Amino acid sequence: MSAEARTTEGAIKVEGVGRTYVDAYGHEVEALRGIDLFVNPGEFVSLIGASGCGKTTLLRLISGLDKPQAGKLFLDGTEIAGPSHERGLVFQQANLFPWETIEDNIAAGLKARRVYKEKKKEVQRYIDMTGLKGFERTYPHQVSGGMAQRASLARALINDPKVLLLDEPLGALDAFTRMDLQDRLLELWGERGTTMILVTHDVDEAVYLSDRIVIMTPRPGKIEEIIPLSSPRPRSRGDPEFLELRTLILEKLHFVSRPKGPEYFL
Repeated sequence: MSAEARTTEGAIKVEGVGRTYVDAYGHEVEALRGIDLFVNPGEFVSLIGASGCGKTTLLRLISGLDKPQAGKLFLDGTEIAGPSHERGLVFQQANLFPWETIEDNIAAGLKARRVYKEKKKEVQRYIDMTGLKGFERTYPHQVSGGMAQRASLARALINDPKVLLLDEPLGALDAFTRMDLQDRLLELWGERGTTMILVTHDVDEAVYLSDRIVIMTPRPGKIEEIIPLSSPRPRSRGDPEFLELRTLILEKLHFVSRPKGPEYFL
């Protein structure tokens, strides 16, 4: 991480958080229960677990797009009460404006915050940073899925968020593009020191990118275990330690996801 990278801001604290929804049939669905988590400034944390375990729900709560029914969430000691440019969010689909060029999509947040004139030069810097030079004047339908996700990352990062929330942003990409963007993501993380929280179903991705991996149980989502990763980056996917960690996490995911047998009270 560079000397200029942020190291003191971007701490996320999740305290006793629970969230229950009412589905289309009027049934209550408990998505999260009793979530306690602290993410250090500049840390890269991955959330992993079976589909429907509440990973995306937790990310939405941290972003401020949703509110918990129990507990509280904090950014640098201040309670999260709604969306803010301090918490950038990147989705699985790039969600770019189809009528805007790549350059204008990246600048959209600056324009919405009315700081575009002061920060106009930043747009080209982030275009270069995310490998989009030469594609500034193209439209989303004219670029690949990987290029579109690069633009989505640039759009989130240009607002200088303290925390970047990533909801399976590489899930729809082919394997080679995905690995390339994983490396790009690590480069950006190393340069900026931004706290990053990633939702993924890909165990290899979590092991390759993370400082810690948070394993969540099936609904209601709870934190089953947090696994620290101490091996230096860049990590080799064929390294024995990498493969050992991968196997360990797969075993733990299988254990927490398998149906529980009946309980007997005598």
